[in-house]
Order: sequence, then structure tokens, then C-alpha cells
Amino acid sequence: MNRRNFLYGTLAMSALAGCSSESKIIPPIAPPKLGVGLFSLPKMLERDFTGAMEMLARLGYQEVETFGPYSFSAPKQIEFWNSVTPSLGFSGSGFFGETQSEVQEIMALNGLSVPSMHTDIETLQTAMGPLAEAAKGLGATYVTLPSIPPTYRKNLDDYKRTADLFNRIGADAKKHGVKFAYHNHGYGLKPVDGKAPLDLLLENTDPANVLLEMDIFWTVAGGADPVAYLKRHSGRYKMLHLKDMKKIEQFSGDGGTPDQWIPLFKQMTWLGDGAIDLKAIIDAARANGAEHFFVEQDNADNPEDVLGKSAAYWKGLVNANGRLLINGDGRLSSEAGTAFTVNGSFDFSQGVLSRDTRLIIAPGAVANLTTTSTKFLDGV
Repeated sequence: MNRRNFLYGTLAMSALAGCSSESKIIPPIAPPKLGVGLFSLPKMLERDFTGAMEMLARLGYQEVETFGPYSFSAPKQIEFWNSVTPSLGFSGSGFFGETQSEVQEIMALNGLSVPSMHTDIETLQTAMGPLAEAAKGLGATYVTLPSIPPTYRKNLDDYKRTADLFNRIGADAKKHGVKFAYHNHGYGLKPVDGKAPLDLLLENTDPANVLLEMDIFWTVAGGADPVAYLKRHSGRYKMLHLKDMKKIEQFSGDGGTPDQWIPLFKQMTWLGDGAIDLKAIIDAARANGAEHFFVEQDNADNPEDVLGKSAAYWKGLVNANGRLLINGDGRLSSEAGTAFTVNGSFDFSQGVLSRDTRLIIAPGAVANLTTTSTKFLDGV
């Protein structure tokens, strides 16, 4: 019997029939691991890769997401990277001069894993073999495209062709034992001729082979609702990039050119320091199949400070300690302050908790449950 059916049966018998005097103990679901996108601290990685990983582990991060190019990346991409890095203030990427075996050892010593590797569209098309080999060596599941080049998204027909390309890349990734994912930026979210290009892309790609990573900052900047996309494509968004926005601001146009998105960098901040409803987004992501959550504050000036603040916020938001007790007389109580998400409607003495409402029971508190719903509790 799965957890949901167990909860249903227990609550139904306890709340409606009252036929059992025994308490049922339901442990809280463990909070997801916190990850970080390494583009948050490229200068630190370039100076001291090992020291940077030690710092991340000390702050409480357990996962990292790398970014390319790598030594095996398409030559065209390496050439492009070398042309833009003088303006970035750093030149390192990939494994930052370490060998793959050295990276694996450093990660293991610091309790870090690598679920995803960011790469480029050329490498995905021409070097899937070495990319997949490196990913599997690191234990990564996903090879992720961080953006669609401008020449692939000039109009809706381009997006249709890109969808076909994504399907081919996804099928090839599967053959090589990895999974392909696409990380959205802010473009493609505003309708063109009545249709959002991102919607066209998602409708024309195979959900089994083209998975998704949502960047919540750029999704908000593009004028879209992250929660709506997570629910609409439930099970497809496997990863999130988390960053906050000091003041909600959207692109002046479609967000497809640097003159539109560069001005928004001033709004980027650590988790909890802005106006994005992080709790609602994270709750929706967890409820709809997201597996990995990466903090990313692009090329932060003081990464230890801002990443530390984001980690502290995350711990306060998602950690759940203690156990939920479903008592035989139809009461809910807990051993410690524990947060649970409810699905359905609950009638408590102090009001009604509706779908997607967070239920928090204080230490030792008891709440009486009355419901005739056939769909009552679904923890995330």
C-alpha cells in the first residue's frame, strides 16, 4: 500500500468511523538536498577549486551543478567561450583544471554529488558520447542545456525546429544512459501571435526524453507564473534554479536580448531577501516531482556570504523534524513542530485549510479533524 492510500485509509477510519483506538505514526518526508550552481562562484573555483568545495560543504550544500565548456566540449563552443571570458573576469569552466578523477575525489571527500552538468547545444549534438561518459563518471543523471542560442529562436518556426532537435538530443541522451534537460531563461514566455514560444516547445517535445529545469528568477522576469508551469507540466520539471528578486520586475520586451536581461541583474539576491514567493514555488515543485534544487546567484561578488544566507533560509523553509501522529479518535498531533502540506479541505476548530495550504502543528498540539473528503492528505 502506498503512503497516500495508507493515509487515506487511516484518516477515513479514524475521522469518520472512529473504529480504532491506536495512534498511527507517519514520519515526515525528508527535505530535499540543497544544491548550488557553480556559476555562482567561478572566480573562487578558479583560485582554489578544492577550497571552494570545502566551503560549500561547510555551508550545508550537498549537490553541485557544473557548467561548461569542458575539455571534451565542441571546439566551436570552446572558441566562443574564450572570446567572451575577458569581459567576465574569469576564464575557468568545467573541471577548472582538475582531472575528472580528481573532481570525483574532491566531491567524495566533501560529501557532494553532481546530479547535473550544464553544457551547450553544439556539444549535445556532436559529443554526446564523451559528455555522457563524463556525466556517468561523476554520477550525474542530467546533461542540461542552459539556454537556446538566438539563432535557434528567432520566430515560432525556429521554436518548432528546435523542438525537433530537442527530441533527437533527448533520444540520443537516453541511448547513452543519461537524461536531457532544458533550463529556461526569460525569453519565450510572452505570447507571439497568441502563443508563448515556450509552450510551443514543450507541447512538441517528448516529456519522457526532454525534461526541464526551471530558473524561477527568469521565469518571473518573463512575466510567467512558476507555480502554474510546475503544475501544468507535473513530473517534467526535475530541477530548479533558486534565486530571489529584490523587487519584482519584468523585461521591457520578450527578454531575448542582453539589453533587456542585463539590467535585471541588479534585482538578483539571496533567498529570502526579495519578493518572489519562494515557499509557494518550492512547495509546488516538491509536490510535482522536482528532484534537485540549486541555488544560483550568478558570479556573486561575495559567494560565501550570499550562498550562506541562501542556505540558512532554505534550512528554515524546508526542514521538518518530528512525526505526525494520526490518532484513533480522529485527532492530529505531533511530537515536534512539523510542517506538512495538505491536499483537500480540512475543517479545524480554528478554520479551514484548503489545497496547497501548509499545516503546521506546534509541539504537543492537537487538532481535531472533520472531513468527508475522499482525497485528504498528501505530503510532499
